[in-house]
Amino acid sequence: MKNLITPLSEEQITNLKTLIKGLTSQQLAWLSGYLWNLSYADPAPLELGTTTGKEDISLPVVTVISASQTGNSQKIAEQLYVDIKKSGFEVNFQKAGEYKFKQIAKENILFLITSTQGEGEPPEEAIPFYKFLFSGKAPDLKNLKYAVLGLGDTSYDSFCRAGKDFDARLAELGAQRILDRVDADLDYQPIADTWRQKVVEYLSHSEFKSPKEQQKVPEIAAKSSLYTKKNPLTAEVLVNQKITARQSEKDIRHLEISLKDSQLQYKPGDALGIWYKNAPDLIDEILSILKLDKNEPVYWEGKTISLFEALTEHYEITHNNKVIASKYAEFAGKAKFKKIVSDDEKLSKYVKETPLVDMLREYPARLSAEQFLSFLRPLAPRLYSISSSPAEAEDEVHITVGVVRYNIGDKERLGGASGYLASLKEGDEVKVFIETNDRFRLPSDGSVPIILIGAGTGISPYRAFLQQREADNAKGKNWLFFGNQHFISDFLYQLEWQKYVKTGLLTRIDLAWSRDQDYKIYVQDRLREQSGEIWKWIQEGAYIYVCGDASHMAKEVENALIDIVEKESDLNREQAEDFIDELRSEQRYQRDIY
Repeated sequence: MKNLITPLSEEQITNLKTLIKGLTSQQLAWLSGYLWNLSYADPAPLELGTTTGKEDISLPVVTVISASQTGNSQKIAEQLYVDIKKSGFEVNFQKAGEYKFKQIAKENILFLITSTQGEGEPPEEAIPFYKFLFSGKAPDLKNLKYAVLGLGDTSYDSFCRAGKDFDARLAELGAQRILDRVDADLDYQPIADTWRQKVVEYLSHSEFKSPKEQQKVPEIAAKSSLYTKKNPLTAEVLVNQKITARQSEKDIRHLEISLKDSQLQYKPGDALGIWYKNAPDLIDEILSILKLDKNEPVYWEGKTISLFEALTEHYEITHNNKVIASKYAEFAGKAKFKKIVSDDEKLSKYVKETPLVDMLREYPARLSAEQFLSFLRPLAPRLYSISSSPAEAEDEVHITVGVVRYNIGDKERLGGASGYLASLKEGDEVKVFIETNDRFRLPSDGSVPIILIGAGTGISPYRAFLQQREADNAKGKNWLFFGNQHFISDFLYQLEWQKYVKTGLLTRIDLAWSRDQDYKIYVQDRLREQSGEIWKWIQEGAYIYVCGDASHMAKEVENALIDIVEKESDLNREQAEDFIDELRSEQRYQRDIY
């Protein structure tokens, strides 16, 4: 010791040797981590329990919760679980829909990864947990340490609202935030990877530093496929058929895509991911406005490609949003435009009404290809509910697509993905993958009755459900509520539903045509008309499904269901809401909304 350069005195060294005498290697490792943390912070006093010298130091169990709508949050949470397990900690992984949320009062360290859906709402599976935390039943969480990662889309005003809400509420309940909340856009993976690394660094350097050696990590629900989101299948389009009448205000397509020899598998309730391409005429229009050469070389993920290719396959150019407009305003330098950008309310209205190309035309600017690409977002695939069952379609997958069309002045604009899909012809190729959705599944017991509620293209998964129930010879009753504008022009898959009614597979069907009379009728109105019978089906154990628009239809349908429970039972309004949430927790109330 005499030759060792140390800031400790000889007396301190002697005391230290006395202190550590008899400690196991695991205890020494724990003490090292505690002292390291002590040099950087002011932790709570060290409390020593009684040990025999042979026992492991007691560590808190780390809990990781995923609140996922399309699976992205769950994948990150599973990656974090593996990271923490390898670092030596005991870790508990939970999906928000399966988490016993009163357990949160007993948690020590919690990491929550959540997406946002609709107009700032938490993912479907996390709604009961969210409501519990924001209710008067929420416990004091002063003993909890936590961090939140939010996933979202900056094209929405409510970007990462669910993550922000969870983060703020946990702090209000007394929990200690150990890492600042991180909000990630569509290109979330690099940000998520950095956040996971910070989580592991915190645990490794905290007073809870693990004395355990790295553990062998069991696999979580291992699912392997040759084709994934990052490595999609190039599939052939077999059918692209318009299924609304010529006089309809809507252009809705039925597409059939071959999965032959791909070994891709799906279940009713899953979604098909589509990697679409931007329209060449839209790209040409943008390049003409900006006076940029389509053949100019640019960099994409370490490769040199043409600007035209970059805009075709790698960047989002149909949607405008506040972030893009604010960045572009710095280049445009127009006083009127800057005034719009400086007013959040005016900016929100402007980007909703003005596509990117029309903003460029209205406020032209000279900028390089690199500058233009710098404020665009990477292209993200679109997800479409699958409208076929493999029991019926075999090596095909079907989707139902509402083509987005609207006019800006004398120009017709199309939605990026829907416009691309509408342009495909039989024999064309499209890049696809399967996105599983375990929160939208038929009951495993085929004798259980089901109530299917949808509007417009929300009919899509129910076609798959009934194909599957027919193939399984399921004996349960099936009741469909469907709404659209006109009976004559907008009754999607009409002949199939009529066939199912004739054969008895479809026990009941109630239809709502919003524009066929002087007053509007929607599916929620039909639900209220059948209040007593719906309550009877619920008492018989029926599963309820809702598919369609999140911001209006889904909310109105839920209000109607709460009205029905309140009317037909002896429950008050609050108890009726709790009843619906209980159905959701039991997965008897499932929604696929967008």
